[in-house]
Amino acid sequence: MKLTKILIASAIALTSFAATAANNSDKAKMDKFIDDLMGKMTLQEKLGQLNLPVTGEIVTGQAKSSDVASRIRQGQVGGLFNLKGVERIKDVQKIAVEESRLGIPLLFGMDVIHGYETVFPIPLALSCTWDMEAVELSARIAARECSADGINWTFSPMLDVCHDARWGRVSEGNGEDPYLGARIAEAMVRGYQGNLKNNDEILACVKHFALYGAPEAGRDYNTVDMSHWRMYNDYFPPYKAAIEAGAQSVMASFNIVDGIPATGNRWLLTDVLRNQWGFDGFVVSDYTGIFEMIAHGMGDLQQVGALALRAGLDMDMVSDAFVGTLEKSLKDGMVSQADIDTACRRILEAKYRLGLFDNPYKYCDTKRPAKEVFTAENRAEARRIARESFVLLKNEGNLLPLRKTGKIALVGPLANTRANMPGTWSVAAVSDKYSTLLEGFRAAVGSNAEVLYAKGCNLMYDAAREADATMFGREMRDSRSNEEMLREALDVAAKADVIVAALGESSEMSGESSSRTNLEMPDAQRDLLKALLATGKPVVLLHFAGRPTVLTWENENVPAILNVWFGGSETADAVPDVVFGDYAPCGKLTTSFPRTVGQCPMSYNEYNTGRPQAKWFTKFTTSYLDSPNEPLYPFGFGLSYTNFDYSDLTLDKSEMTETGTITATVTVTNNGNYDGVEVVQLYIRDLVGSVVRPVKELKDFSRISLRKGESRTVSFTINAEKLKFYNSQLEYVCEPGEFQVMVGPNSRDVKTKTFTLK
Repeated sequence: MKLTKILIASAIALTSFAATAANNSDKAKMDKFIDDLMGKMTLQEKLGQLNLPVTGEIVTGQAKSSDVASRIRQGQVGGLFNLKGVERIKDVQKIAVEESRLGIPLLFGMDVIHGYETVFPIPLALSCTWDMEAVELSARIAARECSADGINWTFSPMLDVCHDARWGRVSEGNGEDPYLGARIAEAMVRGYQGNLKNNDEILACVKHFALYGAPEAGRDYNTVDMSHWRMYNDYFPPYKAAIEAGAQSVMASFNIVDGIPATGNRWLLTDVLRNQWGFDGFVVSDYTGIFEMIAHGMGDLQQVGALALRAGLDMDMVSDAFVGTLEKSLKDGMVSQADIDTACRRILEAKYRLGLFDNPYKYCDTKRPAKEVFTAENRAEARRIARESFVLLKNEGNLLPLRKTGKIALVGPLANTRANMPGTWSVAAVSDKYSTLLEGFRAAVGSNAEVLYAKGCNLMYDAAREADATMFGREMRDSRSNEEMLREALDVAAKADVIVAALGESSEMSGESSSRTNLEMPDAQRDLLKALLATGKPVVLLHFAGRPTVLTWENENVPAILNVWFGGSETADAVPDVVFGDYAPCGKLTTSFPRTVGQCPMSYNEYNTGRPQAKWFTKFTTSYLDSPNEPLYPFGFGLSYTNFDYSDLTLDKSEMTETGTITATVTVTNNGNYDGVEVVQLYIRDLVGSVVRPVKELKDFSRISLRKGESRTVSFTINAEKLKFYNSQLEYVCEPGEFQVMVGPNSRDVKTKTFTLK
């Protein structure tokens, strides 16, 4: 036995040694190739590699025009973004490879945020699956589809932790928790990049580095200000996890960090990202990020361009600051040749790792799109994942699931729209290929039931505001009067046995530049919902949203609420799957839902104060006069059509050392009438620390499937790593003392035990 173990250990060691040797050999080959190439490059050709203009075809910022083809021929372009179609990309790549002096291939990027033509749920919704295999698969399919169409770089994953529902880009992130965000970061990077060997694996881009999800007042692009201690504990973990998973590019954020815009912040881009975390890829600015430092008050274009390069920014998106000013800055002594060469090398290394120097047309197989884009297999996975993302918030009297019989009134401005289903940041979506919710409902019930329809109202009463599609959605406004639409809806409701109301935000009411100060249901839709409830018929609210909204009135008055977010291209079929009980809802919130916008920002993992609240309101405690502190729906919350019972929590010991472990165990039983999926969540609280610690922190979770009547024992291993945090000196430590362990179905309803770390 000992000999066998020795032989196995020797084999593992030899394999590891061989892998290390191979990696060293590959790096040596890459270094020699790039050294030789850079030895041939002029200064302007090096600066060209740092330049990322937009084609103007798909606008995701303030559009800028340029003669891109001419600039490519002159070696003034390192990559392009937002060009769609493999044949067009191949033509442009051909210009770079065959018509420029050195034939350096281009990177082609796009905002492939939650799918390509097969669109998955918006990232916030995807996070509510708590299903890391599904998250990784969604990125894998997105990479497969966009790479088939010529794209080799995506500006995803977005890993900004956010505690403020007013900020529109909460829709593009993974919620309020750094631990869950880190696990999703790893899965997304694996899904996009794989090993970067095959032609269906692409570069991931971690964004927005850093802290973009914490703007003051929840207003996009606004000032961010926090301590380093808060950064490291609450906001940095997802970014760091993505880097450790091998992400090869990072996007700088728009906001300031320590008073300096992230785009020109050397502490952030060099000291933290490279020196502390070991990042070896390249950093790109966000759209016109360098140029926008002028408005921040950091100088003119030459000054901010030099500042960004010295800070460690390698590629300039759209601003033309590097190609336009760095030659002069070099002469003026504002930057060094080494600064330019380092940035150029990083871009060339990314192209080398993608295999573009071996095969510039690696991603230009014109036969792939027909076989790999928007396939039946991809759509089936998108449908499955979408229904996992829906969160059942209320189900009074078990109104849901509905039966596929009788007459069903489907009412609301989001019931018969095609373009809104994918949600924000679905720039490659082809809406004509997608079904409406009305079509999905009618297909689901077939001839067994009749689905009646009325729009009922527009998104809001203000026609001028809603008419702007960049703010409030597409194909939405109805020219009929409010009274006429409401009358039609009530006529339809009178004929029905049950009413399903499709209401909430439109696709563009969340996302970039979509901050809101009022998070309640828009006025026209609230009035419609009140009128439907007044009929006395049972009402199910299908709530569309790209953020946590305020549903306090709805929770008090509507018997059933299913939060469907924006489920992607397959929303129309996924929603009926859940509504009619073909699949039991299992989504769990990754953001706290406030009772009122006045509670924002808020999160479950808050820090205690010296005057904690004892009850709803107590004078001289941290509380509101007019509202409880607690959210309407807590982090981790989500109902099912079945019931899950939790046994008491047990620990296998009451003490541990830093090198030891404790096992926390709970038995979960499905005692309802449906098979279901439950997310069992582990939280820990450090009761005494050298710095103030959160009231609870998510440290692990287990997603389990249980048949009706089935029980399962779930165990979590607690080790020192789960107890560590950054202290006031930014040392990553665990400290001896007492800890609470909490396990439950959400962050509020938990079983608790205590142990001591010696």
